[in-house]
Amino acid sequence: MSTENSGTFTKENLDLYLKELSREYKKLGGRNYPVEIILVGGAAVIESYGFREMTTDIDAVWNAVSILKEAVNRVGDRFGLPNGWMNADFMKTPSYTQRLSLYSVPYKTFNQVLHVRTVTGEYLIAMKLLAGRKYKNDLSDIVGILAEQEATGKPVSYEMIDNAVKNLYGGWESIPQDSVSFIQGILDAGNYKEVYEQIRESEVRAQEILLDFQKANPGDLREEDVSNILEEQVKQEKSSVLVQLKGMKERT
Repeated sequence: MSTENSGTFTKENLDLYLKELSREYKKLGGRNYPVEIILVGGAAVIESYGFREMTTDIDAVWNAVSILKEAVNRVGDRFGLPNGWMNADFMKTPSYTQRLSLYSVPYKTFNQVLHVRTVTGEYLIAMKLLAGRKYKNDLSDIVGILAEQEATGKPVSYEMIDNAVKNLYGGWESIPQDSVSFIQGILDAGNYKEVYEQIRESEVRAQEILLDFQKANPGDLREEDVSNILEEQVKQEKSSVLVQLKGMKERT
C-alpha cells in the first residue's frame, strides 16, 4: 500500500502514520511497554500551527528501542515512505539537549502505547534560533510561529523566548549572533506577516543555490561548504530583511 504524498507529511497523514506506528509496535510485543517520543522541528510545527502545510521527514526524540525501530520500518514499507521517515537524527545536532524532555508537553496517545509529546512555540523558536540555517525553514518558521501566536491572541514575547533559551541551553552564548540579531529585529518590527514571505523566498533561493552546486559538484556537501557557498547570499538576505525591518519600525 502506498500514498500519493509519499515523502511529504501533513498534520492529517502524520497522525495516521503515528496511529499505524502504535499498532505495529503493539504487534511486535510493545503492548506492556509504552514508549514516548517528542516531536520537534517541522513535525512539531505542522502539528501545532497552520502556516506550514508539510514537512519532508519526522524529527523526533526517542529511545533506541529495537521493536520501535522495526515498527517504523514496517509502517514505512506499507505506506511507501522513505527510509528513516521518522528518525532521531535531531539528537545528534547542537539543538538537542536532554532538558527538552522537561519542557515538552503532551500531544496525543495512540493505542495506549505510543505517548507523543511536542514543544510549545517559544521552545521551537529557541531551537530554531540555535540552528539558524538559512537554507531550511528555521527563520521562516520562527516568524510564522510569532505571527500565528499573535493572531490567536497568545503572542510570544521576548521574555518567553529568553526563558526558553535559558531553560534549554543555559543562556544565549550558544546562539549564533546572526540569530540573535534576527530575533531582535523581528520582535522590534512586529509586522510578522509582511516579513514572512520574503524570508521564505530567501530560504528557497538558498536551497536552489545548494542544489545547483551539488549538481555541478557531486558528492557529500559539508556544513562548512554550505556556509561558504551561501555566504554572499546570506549577506544579501540579511541586508534585505534588516532593511525592511528598519523601514517597518520607522513607519510605526
